[in-house]
Amino acid sequence: MKSKRNSGESYKNYDRKKTDGHFDRTDSRWKNSLVHRACKKNQRIDHLRRLHAGIPAYGYRFCEVRHYLIDEFEPDEEFHVVKFVERAKEHLEEIYAEGKIPIIAGGTGFYIQALLYDIDFTEQECDEAYRAGLEQLAAEKGADYLHNMLREVDPASADAIHANNIKRVIRALEFYHLSGKRISEHNEKEREKTSPYHFAYFVLTDERSHLYANIDKRVDLMIEQGLVDEVQKLKNMGFHRDMVSMQGLGYKEILDYLDGKTTLEEAIYIIKRETRHFAKRQLTWFRRERDVIWLDKQAYDYQDAKILDSMINILKEKTIIN
Repeated sequence: MKSKRNSGESYKNYDRKKTDGHFDRTDSRWKNSLVHRACKKNQRIDHLRRLHAGIPAYGYRFCEVRHYLIDEFEPDEEFHVVKFVERAKEHLEEIYAEGKIPIIAGGTGFYIQALLYDIDFTEQECDEAYRAGLEQLAAEKGADYLHNMLREVDPASADAIHANNIKRVIRALEFYHLSGKRISEHNEKEREKTSPYHFAYFVLTDERSHLYANIDKRVDLMIEQGLVDEVQKLKNMGFHRDMVSMQGLGYKEILDYLDGKTTLEEAIYIIKRETRHFAKRQLTWFRRERDVIWLDKQAYDYQDAKILDSMINILKEKTIIN
């Protein structure tokens, strides 16, 4: 994305990892680009969060291109969309100052939207007592109970927010409690804001059976590369399932295995199933975004070079790059 407030050129690329769409980052065409992660699970610290973020234990796959917002927070540090946007903007200014092109890559559409359209969350009111009451309800009756409460007042938000994302479910309920309005309607209005960036918003997609097969392969690879040991290490260090960082896909299921609640085979099956569900929710989210440019991997014969050529041509047409 090219900042309208800055002469440096940049563009926004959303690379949906579930499609197994990892471009060759040693390609010379990346040489003037710096990658910025927009994925909630990638922000945590190095020795704790590598495998689940898709970073093998033997080191970064990103060796030729500098990446930001990886390994910047401890698992017990508070992390949310406001903090993401603040840190992301800091890094964008650094990238612009070098005359480089920022590439925003990741799968958390809410975070991408907040950065892209400069959504301001800081002035929203809160009701601490109401929030505490909802947190207590979740602890006593479970995440699904709270999620059903949300569905009664804001079905669109319930469809967009997973029941396990208790923090966002509570925020949506709190917003309705304070304003009498649905946060989904508020977010729809925010999406209509004009972006301060000149950008191209790419989303990779694939035929569903192929997508699901790649999800299964990716989960198997995470297990082979030591996800169980990683979660055991986290547990030994005192990190527990009540932490937001430990509620991500893969972590809570392996914790159940380590706690004797499931077998490893069952845990792996659940991770694959829930990741497929997550991929469907991602597609639903991005279909609502007005500026998305869809790139069907099948149409490019699954050749990353062809996809990259198409992206570069689009960027030139948009005068984002020369």
